Amino acid sequence: MRQFCRMLCLLVCCHFCPGVAVENKMDYWNVQRKGANYFNRVPSEEWFVAAKKTGIRFARLAPDKWNCEQRDFLIGNADSFTEIPRSDLKILKNTLDQAQRNDIKVVITLLSLPGSRWKQNNDGKRDLRIWQQRDYQNQAASFWKALAKELQGHPAVVGYNILNEPHPECLFGIHDYMEVDFRKWYDTIKDSPADLNVFYREIVSAIREVDPSMPIVIDVGLYATPGAISYLTPIDDDNILYSFHMYEPYVYTSDRVIKGKRFSYPGPIPPSECDPDRPDSRGATYWDGKALEQFFRPVLLWQKQFAIPSSRILVGEFGCRRTAVGADKYLSHLIRIFNDNKWHWAFYAFREDSWDGMDYELGAGQLLHRRYRDAVENYADLDALRRDNPIFNILKKELEKPTSSRTTSPSVRVRRVNTSRVPDPRPGPLANTRAERQRDSVLQHTTDSVAERHRNGPSSSVGATAGPVIDEQCSSHALGRAYPLKPTGLPHAHSQ
Repeated sequence: MRQFCRMLCLLVCCHFCPGVAVENKMDYWNVQRKGANYFNRVPSEEWFVAAKKTGIRFARLAPDKWNCEQRDFLIGNADSFTEIPRSDLKILKNTLDQAQRNDIKVVITLLSLPGSRWKQNNDGKRDLRIWQQRDYQNQAASFWKALAKELQGHPAVVGYNILNEPHPECLFGIHDYMEVDFRKWYDTIKDSPADLNVFYREIVSAIREVDPSMPIVIDVGLYATPGAISYLTPIDDDNILYSFHMYEPYVYTSDRVIKGKRFSYPGPIPPSECDPDRPDSRGATYWDGKALEQFFRPVLLWQKQFAIPSSRILVGEFGCRRTAVGADKYLSHLIRIFNDNKWHWAFYAFREDSWDGMDYELGAGQLLHRRYRDAVENYADLDALRRDNPIFNILKKELEKPTSSRTTSPSVRVRRVNTSRVPDPRPGPLANTRAERQRDSVLQHTTDSVAERHRNGPSSSVGATAGPVIDEQCSSHALGRAYPLKPTGLPHAHSQ
């Protein structure tokens, strides 16, 4: 009924305002899209020009670090939201205009909301108030409603990502996907302020009061780790995309050195950053293309359970430090999996402006650290350092490919099922990654950051079907913990 009313509003607008074109932004996502992330500074016109030249079709922009007159950009003050500062809106709209001039679409991504200030803007401390007090969630709903009203109709915007990497689990001491049975945990907090499903429904409802059709992106829980999709209930709205991130195994993607040892891909990689004085009791897992495929099985099974087409799945972030041995193979295997399943994806990051660890145009050489930051600060030309290389060529080749044909029909209906029967698809003996660590490594860029993070991917064959390809072993019971990866020393045949 709600969807019918929204469509009726659009039809009425078309009938009584024939001179006004009503664009269905969701049509943009009916073919596979490939983009990039850009955080920190306000992107320049040159950034958009370079992105377009590279083949990037959409950018996931997070404005939380942009300079502003008040405490928090757009929000004013995450401690108490009242209204969006006009000066911040002007900066955002100017940036969106630049994107539109260069044919780059934008997914606006918030790292902070009222009661949930981004850790890097909060003296390195997690802000979990939004998962404890509904008043902050009401403020978040008011904020998103106000922002949606201000940006309604802007041609560059193709999505609102409500909150980047939500992690209500941390309120209960859960920081690692291997520590939790997601379904059992969710049953203990259902309908409380920590319930992501309730939170998302309220925010979506607020946005729909002013914009009936803008695509809305919702990240799964525990820092958008794929397995947390198990307790997410699809929203009764045709214009929702469900998103997860991928930085697993963290020890590898952050190129950590443990006991003097660096790890390469493919190969055996320990599940976490071990205490140098304590061997990790869980041992290492052999990571390769097969292991990545298994890591994404919870997503595939969730899609099948709820009849969610692949055009409604977005890999919002993925990547690894360019210095990691085998980074080109790792990225290649991930992208193959994403493409096989026809998922949208956005790599992290294109021309990151404060850290060069994931500026893939620089190749696999040493990190530049201060030299890179100084060059950015002084607006120096970095093109002399950027060159064709095996790592970036993998991304560039994919981005230059023409957009594929429609992956699903425009009308998408969510299958309603009894979610109490859905077991927890928590990955089994796979690599552990402390979720927030990756964000700190990628954005704060401190080698000793005290955070956590995770991610990884699926496979299938590229066929004419719109949905994901699921191995026959992925039966209903496999939605649980059937992730039979071989331990260290017994590598299975891996993709190259």
